[in-house]
Amino acid sequence: MNAIEYSIDNGAGDHADAARPGDLDQLRPLPRISIHAFCESEAMQRLMERCGQDRRMAKVSLRITGGSVAAAANMFASVSTPNLIILETATEPRSLLTELAPLAEVCDPSTKVVIIGRHNDIALYRELIRNGISEYMVAPVTMADILSAVSAIFVDPEAEPVGRSLAFIGAKGGCGSSVIAHNCAWGISNLFSTETILADLDLPYGTANIDFDQDPPQGIAEAVSAPERLDEVFLDRLLTTCSEHLSMLAAPSMLDRAYDFEAGAFQPILEILQRSAPVSVLDVPHGWTDWTRSVLAEADEVVITAVPDLANLRNAKNLLDALKKLRPNDKAPHLVLNQVGMPKRPEIAPNEFCESLEVEAAAIIPFDAVLFGNAANSGRMIAEIDRKSPAAETFSQLAHLLTGRATIKKARTGSLGKVLARLGRK
Repeated sequence: MNAIEYSIDNGAGDHADAARPGDLDQLRPLPRISIHAFCESEAMQRLMERCGQDRRMAKVSLRITGGSVAAAANMFASVSTPNLIILETATEPRSLLTELAPLAEVCDPSTKVVIIGRHNDIALYRELIRNGISEYMVAPVTMADILSAVSAIFVDPEAEPVGRSLAFIGAKGGCGSSVIAHNCAWGISNLFSTETILADLDLPYGTANIDFDQDPPQGIAEAVSAPERLDEVFLDRLLTTCSEHLSMLAAPSMLDRAYDFEAGAFQPILEILQRSAPVSVLDVPHGWTDWTRSVLAEADEVVITAVPDLANLRNAKNLLDALKKLRPNDKAPHLVLNQVGMPKRPEIAPNEFCESLEVEAAAIIPFDAVLFGNAANSGRMIAEIDRKSPAAETFSQLAHLLTGRATIKKARTGSLGKVLARLGRK
């Protein structure tokens, strides 16, 4: 039932907080999303606190702030917006859109907004929906109303999937694709407070557990071997927490068995990841099998990492050509040049490498044995070792690019330690 059918004349006492069990029973658990609620009244704040304690919100990162729409606009002028903003407001209908304008200017394009107002006005509802508001509800609302509204946005079968999948693959073994995937996953989760899952698909030789200094007893091997059991609850048991907003589906990294998979073996995992978190990073091993082709074909974004030598150039060209056929309606993969400027090693100049492939490089990462070696040996990310380093800045820019918060501009010439494609915030 649409919340706009409620009348404000019903009153806003504590009984409004009561949830209807019948309504809640029909709701599925919410995926890993971030929600920030701005409450003008104590009653609304108490209601949001009760929502946060509900089992269906177990994966949700919820923050509650006392404040108005203006407070939200001020806050998000300097920090990234979450997946969902819930706003309580008593503003008159004729002034509400004007009040929302400053917030609209600082919201990320993917952020959803739910407004809880005081005025039962159909014209206002239609105008808000036309301007991109996900839902307008009229107070008083219940916990069931709030959870139903969020569920309709992020869980409804007819809605677009919540999560985006980013697949990383190397043009050649040893080019550092895994390191770039892991640092980008950490950057996305840390910079934007976005719930992110890193899936290490290199079952025999995966290094995600080492890079994050973890030793999980189970992970992706259990998921791929039991697709019939795979759901949100089973996935939760397999995940390892790496940081506040980053979880990992680790590879066993053992050679006690052969890891041969059918073309669609990882499809159930990709689907559950897409339903479970806004971003999933897929660390795809260097290889060309039916299942790697399938994973790369299904991913929302593909990142190819290459070292500037002849073998990488040939392999990158083959990969780009193959992916163009596999993904005819998708944009081209992103190219990252890694280990550039290694002393005494002959290499192809970055501009010549890119011109040969007829692509713009998303980033150039300079060779830095000390920085990357220290990070690998300590189980930490590059930005944790030296957040002011050129490599850390590059990973930050890649995180912006891959989440749609930046675009690639025309490459500029410069030192090898600088990003070839300057990335600008939207």
